Order: sequence, then structure tokens, then C-alpha cells
Amino acid sequence: MPTPCSSIDVQQYLTATEVINWQHPDILRLAKQLASSDIYATTKSCFEWVRDNIYHSSDYHMNPITCRASEVLQHQTGYCYAKSHLLAALLRANSIPAGFCYQRLSVFDDGAPYCLHGFNAVYLPLHGWYRLDARGNKPGVDAQFTPPQEQLAYGINFAEEADCQQIFAEPLPEVIQALSTYTTWDEMLHNLPDLERQLLI
Repeated sequence: MPTPCSSIDVQQYLTATEVINWQHPDILRLAKQLASSDIYATTKSCFEWVRDNIYHSSDYHMNPITCRASEVLQHQTGYCYAKSHLLAALLRANSIPAGFCYQRLSVFDDGAPYCLHGFNAVYLPLHGWYRLDARGNKPGVDAQFTPPQEQLAYGINFAEEADCQQIFAEPLPEVIQALSTYTTWDEMLHNLPDLERQLLI
């Protein structure tokens, strides 16, 4: 059964904010280009566009550090969090409810240190909330849009990692603070936001 999504809930996941500034003309223009008459096709197009056309900052050693959805689109780069901001903006611009999800993962996949990883959830009429991860594929990472089957970028491999099931209407403050503080990809890589595991489960 789909997860219920009341009209009050839906409105929270369609809002334009300073960070998810989907009413920006460049975002509206792209959202229209990616739209179709089918919500599933539109979601897939938006997801794959962000996944494949916005370059992950640390994968490609790209600056600047972006946060607002329009900045991510302008500079064509962003950390996972920033890419999730743009995807949410494109989906909301197409009247598709979109929220934010987080995992706590090992930064280098070998234990400590740990950091938050950000991605999205979208509300689909036949499936309810469905999580999808546009961080960008690479060897060992193969995130896809295949509802109802979830295919995220990462799984949980260590005891201190966590897969938070909550779907947030807005990005976490810790994420916004980090993206607003650091200016280069390598500085950000050494100061990734984190929350204790017990705060996420």
C-alpha cells in the first residue's frame, strides 16, 4: 500500500524556499523541458538529468561549493546534498512532492570518520514515497529510478552507519551550514556534516 500523503503533507514538499528556489527562471525552464504528461516519466527525466549532468564536487574536484538549487544548476556541480536540492526543485517545479533523506556513512568506506549522505524521496501516486539518489554514478555506484524497487547509491556496511527513514521537507540545518561555510571541494571533503547515529534512527 502507498504511504499516505495528506494535502497538508503534500504542501510542505512543494514549497519554494531560499535553498529550494524552484521559481528561479532557469529552473522553471529546465523543469518544463524535462516534463511530460506522465509523472513517472517526468520524475525519471529529472532524476537522470541531475544524476548525469551535475558533476559531483569531490568526484570531479570541482568548485565552487554550491547550495541553492539555482547555484547548482548555474555551476553544474555540487556535493550530494546540493544535487538533492536541485532535484527537489525540478520535481517541485513540476508539482511533484519531493523531500530529503539522509544516511550516515563511512567517508572512505573503511570505518571512521563518518558523514551524512543526502538524497531525495518523491511521492508517486501508485507507490507512495520512493527514495532515489542522484549523487552521480561511478564504479561501485549504480543508482537508478526503478519503482517500486529502490536502488540507492549506497548500502549500510558498518555498525556506526545509519539509514534514516524520515523524509524531511527541508534540508537539515547541519547540511546548509556546511555548504555555506566551506568554499572548495577539498575543504568540504574534510569537513562533511555529520550527526550521531542515534539521532538518525
